[in-house]
Amino acid sequence: MFDKVAKLGGLFAQGSHGHPLADPRELRRIVAELPKDNAFKALDEIAGWLESLLASDGIPADRVYEAAQQLDEAAQPLLKRLTREYLHTPRLPRNEEKRLWSINCGFWTLAAAVYERCLPEADDKGRAPESAKWLLPALSARLISAYGARLKWEQFHYGPSHNDVWRGLGQALLLAEQAGVAGKPVAIPGGGGSTSPQQEYVKAMVFQAASMDSLLPLEIELAERLIAHFLSGFIFSANGEHDSVYWVDLAQSQPPLRMARMPNVAVPTQRFFKPGNAHGAMLELLGSLERGGDVPAEINLGGQYYGKTLVPVLRHLTAYLAPVPPQRRHDRHRVKHRMSVLNGLINAFVVFSKEFGGRPAGLQMESWVVDNVSRGGFGAVLSDIPAEWLKIGALVAMQPEGGDNWLLGVVRRYHRESDKEARVGIEALARQAFSVELKPRTASSYAAVAGIPSLILQDGNEAGEVRVVLPPASFDLRESLEYPAGDRLQQLVPVALVEQTADYELARYRLG
Repeated sequence: MFDKVAKLGGLFAQGSHGHPLADPRELRRIVAELPKDNAFKALDEIAGWLESLLASDGIPADRVYEAAQQLDEAAQPLLKRLTREYLHTPRLPRNEEKRLWSINCGFWTLAAAVYERCLPEADDKGRAPESAKWLLPALSARLISAYGARLKWEQFHYGPSHNDVWRGLGQALLLAEQAGVAGKPVAIPGGGGSTSPQQEYVKAMVFQAASMDSLLPLEIELAERLIAHFLSGFIFSANGEHDSVYWVDLAQSQPPLRMARMPNVAVPTQRFFKPGNAHGAMLELLGSLERGGDVPAEINLGGQYYGKTLVPVLRHLTAYLAPVPPQRRHDRHRVKHRMSVLNGLINAFVVFSKEFGGRPAGLQMESWVVDNVSRGGFGAVLSDIPAEWLKIGALVAMQPEGGDNWLLGVVRRYHRESDKEARVGIEALARQAFSVELKPRTASSYAAVAGIPSLILQDGNEAGEVRVVLPPASFDLRESLEYPAGDRLQQLVPVALVEQTADYELARYRLG
């Protein structure tokens, strides 16, 4: 997980007195001497010390907790810096993306394991009643928060999901409830103020309910922060009501489930969740931002963002965290069929141009197995995950095995079942399209102007309009485009930009 995890377990076989982190003075020195100018090296050292806490026996829970807490707090600014680099670096190389992801996800996995190690002793009131009294609320909150952070980083990679996270989350909350401290306010690093074990659990539960597998990593980060802001409006209780939307069993290793799958038997460890006032508050903010309003200063997003950046995230949250979550618009039909897949506008331009035949030579094609179809698109299974390009919003051209027609689609959902297998949901943009080089209508020397390689979509359009896929930064609401159509020039008058990504734009044009 880290390059230089210290192999310290054998050094501390004597028990707590042999471990440097059990000595408060030595602990302070170790934390103070962490590298200040190299986040990777500092986090590598922190990981080594956390590993050593897991490998050493005999250290009392309060000493393990104190050491883990100080290492955790020392790591926070470093993790924040690397997270910012992960989320905001355009076209991050695959190996660097994997390195940043492994460091962050690895840290939270280790932190959760160390905090979890403290739980049995902290809850043993007969053995250490005083330490348990002050230790358990903060310990439970930090443990649940660490598991929640791990869930988020797993979602950045779209899985695979591990149900052991929900076992750990449930165990921590149950112990806090049994001790009567589940709602006790505590402060944890990065928590943005006071929180509690129950609040951290509800945040993780709402995050899971929000179905993030159709959002990009930055949108997932913003969604989590918006959930934290509106957290007090969600309702979490031990009693299922007629308008409860999700339920979970704290004693089971399973994520929250929609109430469409009711529990077979009522047990005391079941908890229920509904949006409450949070849904209305999110809708109100969405309406304000859609009207051009500013992002309220009290919402901590970890940085400055324009309202238009939050609009798609809020639309997603208000849909999936609604009193009635979205239902599938089109019926699925089970199939088993192979598709040849090409990614990106350039490859799609080639195959829809018809100049190179039905299957142009030299293009690197993927082979996907489509296992369900609907009027809106396809679901596919990938046995070999593409290394670089597969992501939410990726443009794909698809050709059914044995056919000669190409379809155009966009990856809307992505979930990794394992390191080798993934499932994707593809929205069908068009079943008929053609390639064209568009030119600005106002060009003074038409022949000398370079054309814009584009795709004109021929189905699924409004009357008198076409949708056009363009290269990035090509759409201009003030500029009409045109292309040769037989013996005349067909004019396209801009109507609206429908979708914008780093790889392409989808826009509506009126036929002039």
